[in-house]
Amino acid sequence: MQSDQLLVTRLGECQIESPLLSAGSGHASKYINEDRRVLMDPTTAPVTGREGLSFELAGPRRRIFFEPGRVRAAILTAGGLCPGINDVIRALVMELNFGYGVREVLGVRYGYLGLTAQTPWPMQPLTPQDVDSIHNIGGTILGSSRGRQDVAEMVDMLARQEIDMLFCVGGDGTIRGAHELAGEIARRGLPIAIVCIPKTIDNDIDLVFRSFGFQTAVAEATRVIGCAHIEAKGAPAGVGLVRLMGRESGAIAAYATLASGDANYCLVPELPFPLEGPQGLLEHLRERLRRRRHAVIAVAEGAGQHLVGAGEERDDSGNIRHKDIGTWLKRRLEQAFAQWGDPINVKYFDPSYIIRSVPANAADSIFCSDLARYAVHGAMAGRTDMMVGLWHGIFTHVPLGVVAGRRKSIDPKGNLWRSVLATTGQPPHWGLSV
Repeated sequence: MQSDQLLVTRLGECQIESPLLSAGSGHASKYINEDRRVLMDPTTAPVTGREGLSFELAGPRRRIFFEPGRVRAAILTAGGLCPGINDVIRALVMELNFGYGVREVLGVRYGYLGLTAQTPWPMQPLTPQDVDSIHNIGGTILGSSRGRQDVAEMVDMLARQEIDMLFCVGGDGTIRGAHELAGEIARRGLPIAIVCIPKTIDNDIDLVFRSFGFQTAVAEATRVIGCAHIEAKGAPAGVGLVRLMGRESGAIAAYATLASGDANYCLVPELPFPLEGPQGLLEHLRERLRRRRHAVIAVAEGAGQHLVGAGEERDDSGNIRHKDIGTWLKRRLEQAFAQWGDPINVKYFDPSYIIRSVPANAADSIFCSDLARYAVHGAMAGRTDMMVGLWHGIFTHVPLGVVAGRRKSIDPKGNLWRSVLATTGQPPHWGLSV
């Protein structure tokens, strides 16, 4: 990666004084110093004395690009549901309205579908009164959808609706769509800002330490693992099998395993595990049940695809449709123990849609609001084709071009996975020799 790849696109020169001034106090808000940036790797630059790769700081600018009183903003949510989407919508509306004096904010219905010419759903006005209490409910009041839409058609809609800035709340597919939108807007020379707020319950967006909804998902998954542990201990040769979200990244399964301390096996997409043979899961589980009489398995939805024979069929977002490892593994465990003549009582849990649809917890709710406010600051300052990220505890601007199509995953040799191995006691060589 080159340093120029981390430069954020600007619509033009910022010439308008920001309205972020405390009423009657005479003290301006703390504005960002444009000369300061956030190092990608803070451990190397102080040692070598060289300037490394760095991100633009997020935050309010003293001068902005858009005249607030004339701004027409729009918000869309796309992809799967995730805790905290309504918190983001609410904070976007509140900051636009109360922070900058933007009076026209519209909600796009059902993601990018709502920007097509054939959409039957008109954009809906969003006022502070409309969003006042939406953070108390899960899901998204705007609806969501998956799949690619015609980029030129969507830009036509934005121009027709006289939208000045579009906030896209979503994960990898949404980011790719926003990047394509920004590209078409630039080709037409239109002054429309495209800003993303990273939403993925799997926490697999690159160059972002944490995406919103992840902490809530881990907390809910931890609770389910605890329930599975109780069920497993309550039956002879009891096995609690918990299938969790994680198509390409097993972050939820890994962190919930650490948080609960009750899982004895954590199976993730990044590390294929052996099933058969003396070093496989079946034999290892058989020996554990003989010794401890119960076990808990946390399995991410994308784990074990080398066993179930995943094909190349894709969903509307372009993701490979994985086979259901949870129900497959349950049947395979029961078959193997029946052949051995050993008892086994598998209690199966799949809380995926429950976890996706709950409201954000306190930590995530605060994080959602912060992301939204920083997104508004960036858009008002004419930043575009970028998303707001969190890096070493500092909010940043990340160009969409460097994250679109890239996923973060668990490092088999990293601290996270070493901690999982220490917590579960599962064989450390799984994933390294399969």
